Amino acid sequence: SYYLKESKGSRRWLLFLEGGWYCFNRENCDTRYDTMRRLMSSREWPATRVGTGILSSQPEENPHWWNANMVFIPYCSSDVWSGASSKSEKNEYAFMGALIIQEVIKELVGKGLSTAKVLLLAGSSAGGTGVLLNVDRVAEQLEEMGYQGIQVRGLADSGWFLDNKQYRRTDCIDTITCAPTEAIRRGIRYWNGIVPERCKLQFKEGEEWNCFFGYKIYPTLRCPVFVVQWLFDEAQLTVDNVHLTGQPVQEGQWLYIQNLGRELRNTLKDVTASFAPACLSHEIITRNHWTDIQVKGTSLPRALHCWDRSLHESNKNGKAPLKGCPIHLIDSCPWPHCNPSCPTIRDQFTGQEMNVIQFLMHMGFDVQKMAQQQGLEPSKLLGMLSGGN
Repeated sequence: SYYLKESKGSRRWLLFLEGGWYCFNRENCDTRYDTMRRLMSSREWPATRVGTGILSSQPEENPHWWNANMVFIPYCSSDVWSGASSKSEKNEYAFMGALIIQEVIKELVGKGLSTAKVLLLAGSSAGGTGVLLNVDRVAEQLEEMGYQGIQVRGLADSGWFLDNKQYRRTDCIDTITCAPTEAIRRGIRYWNGIVPERCKLQFKEGEEWNCFFGYKIYPTLRCPVFVVQWLFDEAQLTVDNVHLTGQPVQEGQWLYIQNLGRELRNTLKDVTASFAPACLSHEIITRNHWTDIQVKGTSLPRALHCWDRSLHESNKNGKAPLKGCPIHLIDSCPWPHCNPSCPTIRDQFTGQEMNVIQFLMHMGFDVQKMAQQQGLEPSKLLGMLSGGN
């Protein structure tokens, strides 16, 4: 199933892949089926849905894409959009994420996609990883169907994970505590997951799980992809076993969190089009406040617009990047919420909004010590923090 909002006058199509983690064995898929049925079956999906953020048809909320044909593909395959296996003797679940995308494309061709100029395959979280895994395959599918003229692009939001060492190692019991590499390693076998051929060739047989990690698959992609990633992604911290729940953060955790931001920033250095704010959050492009977040004075819709223009221009004449229209935007400040446009943080227990200083104190941030390390007066550091520099 999918949801469609047609916009007859437009030759731009936006296909959005929903996220929602995954399950990788019989036990945790059973639990998921019992507790999150809408992510396992389309049976109870509503007849209509309202598009928000980049799926909104209001120009105020969605300045550059409001007029596109919008397709929302809900996530019921639990396989990071990679599976290609139907229900079998030994597995009573079907995992068909990759096939669902292909079928939706086939059907949309008859609904106007055949005359499209641009198809933007977007997704958040597991859907963002799904974009990286499927964007080239969608382009190939359309080429094989005879639609060479459609420019296929990807927009991956919060799906660029690191296969780093966890803060505290745990056994792989459930989806949340299992280290990312181990979960995907098990999942890919359970789902009969497929990864793009060009990425697969980079790794030994049995090592295909590498292709689920953005910085490893990105260099093998043919289609242009715009990567949106919080430097301190909550889902990444969760699988790394850093839990920010009311207790002050220990120094080890604090250093781990800052190091995570550094590592992530490094993996994005050669990504042509990227938007990476130093915030603690997860998912952005379908949030209605997605226009508020800025990196170096540029908002995300603006950066996407610049990216659109740069692709349009480079098709024409391979010019240098457009002046005053940046597409590589990565925060350089070192800790969560050092960017003043970050979404509001709430205390997980009281629901109270916190400002940056309250948040850092709450996390056990030691102003004296930090100031000393940075060679600053404590009052100067506090001033910088509240100003968000």
